[in-house]
Amino acid sequence: MIDFKDKVIYQIYPKSFKDSNGDGVGDLKGILEKLDYLKELGVDYLWLTPVFPSPQKDNGYDVADYCAIDPQFGTMEDMEQLIGESGKRNMGIMLDMVFNHTSTSHPWFQKALAGEKEFQDYYIFRDGLPNQLPTNWQSKFGGPSWEYVPSLGKWYLHLFDVTQADLNWDNPKVREELKKVILFWKEKGIQGFRFDVVNLISKPDVFEDDFQGDGRRFYSDGPHVHEYLKELVRDTKIGELVTVGEMSSTHLKDCIQYSAQDVKDRELSMCFHFHHLKVDYKDGDKWALMEPDRMALKRIFEEWQMGMEKGNGWNALFWCNHDQPRIVSRFGSEGKYWKESAKMLAAMIHLMRGTPYIYQGEEIGMTNPHYEKISQYRDVESLNYYEILLQQGKTKKEALSILAARSRDNSRTPMQWSCGKNGGFSDHSPWMDLADNYWEIHVEKQREEPDSVFSFYKALIQMRKEMEVISKGTIEFMEKENPDVLAYERKDKNKVVMVFGNLTEHKTTVWEKKPWETFQKVLGNYEGLHREEGQVILRPYEVVVLESM
Repeated sequence: MIDFKDKVIYQIYPKSFKDSNGDGVGDLKGILEKLDYLKELGVDYLWLTPVFPSPQKDNGYDVADYCAIDPQFGTMEDMEQLIGESGKRNMGIMLDMVFNHTSTSHPWFQKALAGEKEFQDYYIFRDGLPNQLPTNWQSKFGGPSWEYVPSLGKWYLHLFDVTQADLNWDNPKVREELKKVILFWKEKGIQGFRFDVVNLISKPDVFEDDFQGDGRRFYSDGPHVHEYLKELVRDTKIGELVTVGEMSSTHLKDCIQYSAQDVKDRELSMCFHFHHLKVDYKDGDKWALMEPDRMALKRIFEEWQMGMEKGNGWNALFWCNHDQPRIVSRFGSEGKYWKESAKMLAAMIHLMRGTPYIYQGEEIGMTNPHYEKISQYRDVESLNYYEILLQQGKTKKEALSILAARSRDNSRTPMQWSCGKNGGFSDHSPWMDLADNYWEIHVEKQREEPDSVFSFYKALIQMRKEMEVISKGTIEFMEKENPDVLAYERKDKNKVVMVFGNLTEHKTTVWEKKPWETFQKVLGNYEGLHREEGQVILRPYEVVVLESM
């Protein structure tokens, strides 16, 4: 079994990482070109979002064939070369498996539409009339989660886009087919798997209306999800690899069970949850803006860090991914304190208990692009919600302002490699617009600067590998009543490390009554320690990491 606790995982969104053939779309050979850069950064695994054949209605999360490569990304030979060359650099490839649903273009669904009963049972169909939805559940992309097929007189469930039909995991044949997919890629040399919205795979035994919400309380962490995951792991032997589950609207008790370490029937290595990234949702609504609730952020981190430690579970640590806005734009500063806030946010997440994930561009402090026209957006969720927001009475300006803060496209802009044409991403016009600031924020510049955000990320990764207290120590939170400061202590039998981060753009006092003179500063984003009248003061977005002497 791989010891993953000192490892760092880098997420690649292939479509936007590097274009090698001049068509404006990133590809596998583009990733190959940048392997030495990723090796220099120090990461251990490369998680690729889906590169399988797909109509691209949801940028690859609508899979039409799990065991092939979409031609826009390259060939199976390219994938095999990427696996081999990454291995030579001691980096493993982690594939993104979308097992909750398939594209409606998948042969299984096409056979279901053609009337084959066997394949209709691969999905969740319900008999009914065109004007009688089976339930009132809402799709996560807006609108009903059921679509009617007149030729069959049936509705099918799609928790996401209408072109993403949910699989019926209660059917043993479906589970066997998905095991074959895992074994196919294991044979190719894949070293890890990320399972998309995997806690949604087990639907309730009885479908009913939800008069309190959108239906998710009935299918999140469903009745057989742990049973099915145990079976998948047991029959594919992926417990020997690194695995992570994306858990949508999940609960702590379930994530402890999903990721419990050193148990006979372990399910996954670790879990993603998203509660800490909802603290700027007004009344829980992603599309209603508010300032981040810093006290809520602190409480959530403490609850999950302490809870997972007590239950022997393991967290995936992250701020950014392909579905989230850029964190420096969201919780940091894009202006005067851009560099300081990017570093502070990095340290606060990387030094917690769990395995850190870096999303491409995060290591150079990439920001949201602040698109001003709806024609610049590509994401199906964003396009759907733009229309919904207009229907709700928002002006076009208001709707665009919300998308500029919330759209998943904020993280999907092309990687900024240089200040050259198209940011060094492609010689061709990219599939979506770059952020205008690629002239200033790019890899080429930061690799040369010892004080860059990139250099800071390298230091964080190296610290995790060299200091066992970071990868395996306990965690205890400090400064609990101070809304401006996120602080915690990592501890093992040999060492204590204290981490303090100022979450604001103003100075703030640190009240923690620790004998600071017995600690030495080992990392920070400002010179020295700042004191005023004998008190330790954190400067705007300052992070201080102290090690016991």
